[in-house]
Amino acid sequence: MNVALVTGSAGLIGSESVAFFSDKFDLVVGIDNNMRQYFFGAEGSTEWNRNRLSDAYSNYTHRPADIREVSQLEPIFKEFGADIKLIVHAAAQPSHDWAAREPFTDFTVNANGTLNLLEMTRQHAPEAVFIFTSTNKVYGDNPNYLPLIETETRWEIDENHPYFKDGIDEFMSIDHTKHSLFGASKVAADILVQEYGRYFGMKTAVFRGGCLTGPNHSGAQLHGFLSYLMKCAITGTQYTIFGYKGKQVRDNIHSYDLVNMFWHFYQNPRAGEVYNAGGGRHANCSMIEAIKVCEEISGNTMNYTYSDTNRIGDHIWYISNLNKFKEHYPGWNWTYDLQQTLVQIHDSMVARLGQTA
Repeated sequence: MNVALVTGSAGLIGSESVAFFSDKFDLVVGIDNNMRQYFFGAEGSTEWNRNRLSDAYSNYTHRPADIREVSQLEPIFKEFGADIKLIVHAAAQPSHDWAAREPFTDFTVNANGTLNLLEMTRQHAPEAVFIFTSTNKVYGDNPNYLPLIETETRWEIDENHPYFKDGIDEFMSIDHTKHSLFGASKVAADILVQEYGRYFGMKTAVFRGGCLTGPNHSGAQLHGFLSYLMKCAITGTQYTIFGYKGKQVRDNIHSYDLVNMFWHFYQNPRAGEVYNAGGGRHANCSMIEAIKVCEEISGNTMNYTYSDTNRIGDHIWYISNLNKFKEHYPGWNWTYDLQQTLVQIHDSMVARLGQTA
């Protein structure tokens, strides 16, 4: 039997992985204990998504295990053993601000949890492909020291800089910089995944995501930029822009396009690889540009305020360079642009809010 194991299976990337791989594997095993509700409150709960997956995919089975506890993971790995052909590790504590509240929780979820999964894979399914959803925050504040220029609606990099054409590549240093505690815990996990590939020869890959987005995001104020922004546009909830005049730039990749990157890697895996993964020059926006698009799609004027205080660890300008991945896997390309993604988020959010009203 071919089994795909997905952690954080009721979250954005996890649920997209379940949907994507359900017709490619005999069984998809999801691990998710809805810690997102603990992190972000009721609006961050993924219970609705877990129920949706169970209803939609007959070969999906859910396990509410805590990745911090080997005692909860090992029975799952022993049950399926070498039948596990793919692990997509998408479970995480994903917020800068939240990490500073509970550093022990943040680190044990992001770093220790990743180590637990790697070691369980090595012991019970060493031939499996192990894919880790990392983050561009492993680069810390280094992107903020690039030569940036302020325009009317965004910050942009000097057009004479090598990063102007295609964005930031994987060779930017992750050292000598402030990361936020969240960034530091993800660095630890990122390096571990690389090391299990390089040291043990396992088929591991790190995908350093830009802004990951899509219609199945449980967006909250502290995490889920486009999803939460659209939610505020629909409901009239006040949104706060934190610093940089609202001109900070993010590249945005639809969850389907990211999981399709995973699929391409799985079919021709390598050991200890690292890839930047975002919308690149194909799909990116500043905060105020995103607000304008949300207003156009929703038909509502957004209720937002501005705070001069930027979030610690926030990037002023970040656009991912995907050339390395495209060179290794030339059959892959983006499917969704920013407008298409935001329309999907809007329509899904309207339906979901209507169901819970």
